[in-house]
Amino acid sequence: MKWKRSERLVDMTHYLLDHPQQLIPLTLFADMYQSAKSSISEDLTIVKETFEEKGIGLLMTVPGAAGGVKYIPRMRDEAVREVIKDFMEELGHSDRLLPGGYLFMTDLLGNPELMNRVGKVFASAFAKQPIDAIMTVATKGIPIAHAIARHLNVPVVVVRRDSKVTEGSTVSINYVSGSSRRIQTMVLSKRSMKSGQRVLITDDFMKVGGTMNGMKNLLEEFNCQLAGVAVLVEAEHADEQLIENYLSLVKLHEVNEKDRTIALTEGNYFTKGGNE
Repeated sequence: MKWKRSERLVDMTHYLLDHPQQLIPLTLFADMYQSAKSSISEDLTIVKETFEEKGIGLLMTVPGAAGGVKYIPRMRDEAVREVIKDFMEELGHSDRLLPGGYLFMTDLLGNPELMNRVGKVFASAFAKQPIDAIMTVATKGIPIAHAIARHLNVPVVVVRRDSKVTEGSTVSINYVSGSSRRIQTMVLSKRSMKSGQRVLITDDFMKVGGTMNGMKNLLEEFNCQLAGVAVLVEAEHADEQLIENYLSLVKLHEVNEKDRTIALTEGNYFTKGGNE
């Protein structure tokens, strides 16, 4: 089958978007479309220019016999701010207030379109770093972790509060919850990670960072490195943060149950170096 250039461009774009952060040899495309490498290179130049012009991401070319092209998802600053703005508008509705000053976020975490955008925002921030896995704690952090992992093309590691027979042999640690100051337990299967991996940890909400600190300590048990911390919403808290270096999209300043108001601002994504 002889592919038209328009057909190649559409299919090639689809393939690249489905395989982010993966080095793809030109010979794969040449064989797939039964075209010369020179034609494939011209096609990729068009795709590269379109990706950059539309703010979709970067298309890196790696020269040499073992080279190829790699699609790196990136978002422009204005696109990131649009995601943050849309999320704050949804989160700021007074009907999200729950007893005790909590906010209902389950529907937002279950929104695939919104989570995909959030995932790309965080993936953009860590696009230049070598990351081998995304770690989170069950259960609300899972959608965010999978969204980030989708754009970085790495596996997700889920930490649990108790051991499951289906996990096999596990490693468990005790940690101090930052908000309640209670001793809690984290459990992770020994097969989840390999020694030396660089891991990005994430969660939906952070007060003083007790859970994040627990995951950080768990990484040390596996001889893995912390690559970064991504938080969807951080709460303004009087206590000292247990985690210093992290990126957040939204900051929750105050919840007034009496007036039914929620005070939100943009998080530290840009001030802490996100999307550089």
